[in-house]
Amino acid sequence: MAPDQTKHDEVAQATADTERVMRPQTVPVNIYEASGALVIVAPLPAVQPEDVAIDLWPGRLRICASLRSAGTRDYLVHEWDYGGYEREVDLPGGWGGGVEASLANGQLAVRVLPGTVTERTTLRVDE
Repeated sequence: MAPDQTKHDEVAQATADTERVMRPQTVPVNIYEASGALVIVAPLPAVQPEDVAIDLWPGRLRICASLRSAGTRDYLVHEWDYGGYEREVDLPGGWGGGVEASLANGQLAVRVLPGTVTERTTLRVDE
């Protein structure tokens, strides 16, 4: 097996092993009302848009980002991982008619539109 393939396989196995036992990291959020939307901003370092999902249901919104990779390193200090993020927030009444999201420079911006959501909706950020 080529050295690059061996390294890739080691990282893939370390990532799968870590995902099985890790607790998602809670991320802080900022929430503010802008014209025509409730905006939720959260730092999500080291993930890509396809790693992120947004769940919207009546009165709640959940941000989830899967683990991007787990290195095969011997850390001296290991306080965070490359993904495995999660956060739920309560939504004020009148918000939930739709949801839009973008991820750039490690920052997720979610726009919750006015209205009412009647059933759980999931949005993948890469869509």
